[in-house]
Amino acid sequence: MAHIDVSDIQYFLSDGTQLLGGVTFKVTAGSKTALIGPNGAGKTTLFKIIAGDLKADEGAVSRSGGMGIMRQFVGQVRDESTVRDLLVSTASADLAAAAKAVDETEALMLESDDEKVQMRYAQAIIDWGDAGGYELETAWDKVCMAALGIPFDRAQYRLASTLSGGEQKRLVLEALFEGPDELLLLDEPDNYLDVPGKRWLEATLNESSKTVFFISHDRELLNNAATRIVTLEPGLSGATAWIHGGAFGSYVDARRERNERFEELRKRWDEEHAKLKELVNMYKNKAAFRSDMANRYQAAQTRLAKFLEVGPPQAIPLEQNVNMRLKGGRTAKRAVVAEKLELTGLMKPFSNEIWFGDRVAILGSNGSGKSHFLRLLAAGGTDPEREHLPVSDFEIAPVPHTGTVKLGARIRPGFFAQTHSRPDLFGRTLLDILHRGDEHRSGLAREAASGALDNYGLAGQAEQKYDSLSGGQQARFQILLLQLSGATLLLLDEPTDNLDLHSGEALERAIDAFEGTVLAVTHDRWFAKSFDRFLVFGSDGKVYESAEPVWDEKRVERAR
Repeated sequence: MAHIDVSDIQYFLSDGTQLLGGVTFKVTAGSKTALIGPNGAGKTTLFKIIAGDLKADEGAVSRSGGMGIMRQFVGQVRDESTVRDLLVSTASADLAAAAKAVDETEALMLESDDEKVQMRYAQAIIDWGDAGGYELETAWDKVCMAALGIPFDRAQYRLASTLSGGEQKRLVLEALFEGPDELLLLDEPDNYLDVPGKRWLEATLNESSKTVFFISHDRELLNNAATRIVTLEPGLSGATAWIHGGAFGSYVDARRERNERFEELRKRWDEEHAKLKELVNMYKNKAAFRSDMANRYQAAQTRLAKFLEVGPPQAIPLEQNVNMRLKGGRTAKRAVVAEKLELTGLMKPFSNEIWFGDRVAILGSNGSGKSHFLRLLAAGGTDPEREHLPVSDFEIAPVPHTGTVKLGARIRPGFFAQTHSRPDLFGRTLLDILHRGDEHRSGLAREAASGALDNYGLAGQAEQKYDSLSGGQQARFQILLLQLSGATLLLLDEPTDNLDLHSGEALERAIDAFEGTVLAVTHDRWFAKSFDRFLVFGSDGKVYESAEPVWDEKRVERAR
């Protein structure tokens, strides 16, 4: 059985800031251990250290068993990678090298019929078979049928970018759980999964004998599948780890009781410290006039020195302060009007009206067209007026459709992208982005910009570039830009996917106070409870409204 032993891991960022300050814990054989903590605490960095992608400055990681890894980028693949490439990324180093050799020699065969090239290709095929590639392809056939509904030979050369984020995730997860590795590292495996997919993941985690270490912010998944929880707690000298030996249902009470004990111990330590200092001062004053007090003065000094050498009890962990303030503004009563709207190749025609102030959760399986609908609104709908243009500079891909969807007067759409892909922000620091402004929002003075970042728990990242932030930090910064842009219609595509628990609660409060209309695509069962309308993209291609959240819609029935 596989395990991980993390011992006193310390890691410093390039600017000298200590990110990890002596992280120690064990992932026991067969356990399903979750890693949680505030955005930017170092969870993905710690994963990369365990995976061998990064080297710790101090400390050691030991493990047993073959290790399979799902990295954070899965679900966001937008390059020329194929389904085969995604599956190869889950294989061992030997198999990955053999697959690369086959691909390279196949490409050469298309350009030349030279005998040497043919021999290289033949050898690559032999090496692929010797490494177990054909047996793996048999397993991948099962994986593709489960994740995509089509066999491997039809799916392998399909571009991964044509899959939804959830389909990419499900494909890689199916491959890892089907594969031979006894130890799995999963970086936010639930992101992009629809609720049936999350339920599948919960059941698979519970049934699997593999040792699994995973990052997640989904409270239901944590409660239903995690057997132990490791919390990264930021401190002045980097994050440390606290281990809760149970599921999330008992986590909140256990953490509160622990912090209350720390608070009481610190109070007693401070009281004892004050008494010892007072005693030293008293004997110091007496020793100035009486020589027989000198020994007592020295003894009191020694006692104080030993007390300080031991040091105070563990400090209460630093809590993240996130205060989101989405403003909005008055608009026409009818915010969105769809008439016989059909998303080409995705959903059948539907009509609906969304009113000012509505909170609408858009539900349904992955690939059903939910994000396309949101992008169509984000671009201003059908034949947008100038006032309906989006409040951001990044380009929104056109959404083919028939029928119409129009926005009401004074509606300014603000779009939160699920993948956080914002080429217009890449290479720029957060302070520079806020200071310079753009055509949709005024620039802020340095002091005001720093204050805005502080409200979103990003003061420490003011001089960091947007593309160097963690996924959760990018999510919070996107929401801050929506606050500053004057958006009156919020279009949020899976906004809680990368937010830590505290930030997710802050977003819910901000939406509740927002003066305007909110549409959110979500598979977050907890987050959806805060909405009052539910628009469901059904498996039969129909869009319908429900009074309650609907989580059991299957994959849309269409040719694949």
